[in-house]
Amino acid sequence: MTAREATVPLASFIKPFHAHYFSRTVGTPFRKRKYAFAGLPGLMPLVRAFLDTSAAERSKDYRFLFTLLGSELANNAIAHSLSSEHGQTYSLTVDRGATGMTLTCQDQGTRNPRAPGPLTATELDTLDSTTDQGKGQGIGLGLVNALADRWGDNGNPKFRQVWFHLSYDLTHNPWTQINTAEDKVER
Repeated sequence: MTAREATVPLASFIKPFHAHYFSRTVGTPFRKRKYAFAGLPGLMPLVRAFLDTSAAERSKDYRFLFTLLGSELANNAIAHSLSSEHGQTYSLTVDRGATGMTLTCQDQGTRNPRAPGPLTATELDTLDSTTDQGKGQGIGLGLVNALADRWGDNGNPKFRQVWFHLSYDLTHNPWTQINTAEDKVER
């Protein structure tokens, strides 16, 4: 059977009564927000709109950083789990607290058999530019490790949940140090 492609508006993937999750504007205050996405790379703009909207009341830097790190978790779910198989999904859950936001990405389990247990530092994608990118290694979890306040996972390769917490106060976050270093170079 030949697979056929069709172009449809991204809005057609938004469930009824959830359009406010993707508006990129400050809306009704929430404590928790969850959405399931089809495991299709073409839906990443919708994922970014969801993440950006979730952090809409925060600073431009916070929104960018939260969206960047959340997109990395979503990309990993598509690239490394069964969530990208036909008809499968992964979900993103945003928990908004008094000091920051926690994002959890839950996928449909790993494609490759592996023993139960949490991801470890040796399994992290690296920020080292000498890494062989041709072997499918990215920088996703390396970014999360470097820029989130804390992160982890549930250790269950059959139903993995990877999460990170990002504090609202970015004063001591390495992200703000990068911007400061760039400003000094430009002067």
